[in-house]
Amino acid sequence: MALGTAATASAYELRFDAGRICLDLLATTHPGERLDGLEPLRAWITGSGLVPPGTPLAHADPGWLVGFRELRGHVGQLVRGRNTPGALSYDLSLARVNEVARAAAPPAPRAVPGEDGYLVRELAGPPGCAALLAAVARDAVELLTDPVARAAVRECEGDNCPLVYLDTSRGRRRRWCSSEVCGNRERVARHRRRAALARA
Repeated sequence: MALGTAATASAYELRFDAGRICLDLLATTHPGERLDGLEPLRAWITGSGLVPPGTPLAHADPGWLVGFRELRGHVGQLVRGRNTPGALSYDLSLARVNEVARAAAPPAPRAVPGEDGYLVRELAGPPGCAALLAAVARDAVELLTDPVARAAVRECEGDNCPLVYLDTSRGRRRRWCSSEVCGNRERVARHRRRAALARA
C-alpha cells in the first residue's frame, strides 16, 4: 500500500509492503531520501501503523528525524550485514538497536466511539519519539531473532533496487519488492529484449 503526501514541493511515495515495520523503514531510503522533513516522517509513522490514523503528531521535532534515520541505519546494518566476530559496525548497531528497544512503549490504545458510531482505535496520550523508535527496534529484534522470519528476508532482484522485504509468498518465490514496481520493470525489459531478438 502506498501513501502519498503533498506537504512539500515533491510528492513522497511511502511504501508499506515489506512485511515488517522495520523493513518498511529501510524502504524510506530508495530511490532517494523519503524522510527529508517532518511531514513525510509523520506520514510514515501513521502509514506504518505505529499510531492510529488521525493521531496528532504536531509535537514531532527535528530530533525525531535524526532518531528515525539513525535507527534506520542500524537496522539496515543488522538486516544486510553478517555477524562476523569483531565487525565493529555490526556490533555497534546491535547494541544501539537493543538500547532503543528498551525504551517505554507508546501510550496504550483504547477504543472510542467514532463519528459513525463504530469503535475506533486511538492512543491514550500523545506518543513520544523514544516510544515509537522502541516499537520499530522491537520489531527488528523480533525479526532478527526469529529463525523462520529471518530466513524469509529477501533483497529485491530488481536492477539497482536495494529494498529488503519479508517473503511470505507460497513457495517462497517472491523476487521483487513490488510486483507493480520492480516486477513490472523486469517484465517490460524482458519484452523489449524478446522484441529486439525477433527484429534481429
